[in-house]
Amino acid sequence: MSKLKNVPTFKNEDEERNFWSKQDSTEYVNWKKAKTVSFSKLKPSTKTISLRLPEFILDEIKMIANKRDVPYQSLIKIFLKERIDQEFKHSVK
Repeated sequence: MSKLKNVPTFKNEDEERNFWSKQDSTEYVNWKKAKTVSFSKLKPSTKTISLRLPEFILDEIKMIANKRDVPYQSLIKIFLKERIDQEFKHSVK
């Protein structure tokens, strides 16, 4: 592997985001030596979306959420995350 480039110093997150959106990270980071880290106290960014659902589906989700004693919107996020993980697990094989 050739010598890695030095990562520049950034003035702010926008500048860094812009930089990485146009660069190949393998020129700056040896991913084979990378280690997984967990930022357990970091709250993920969220984005509000509008989602149209048939009423019967929303009613069913609310019934399940009520049984589990969780907010229905949280349950939707849980269901989506479980399905996404399942898709990625199958696509890796």
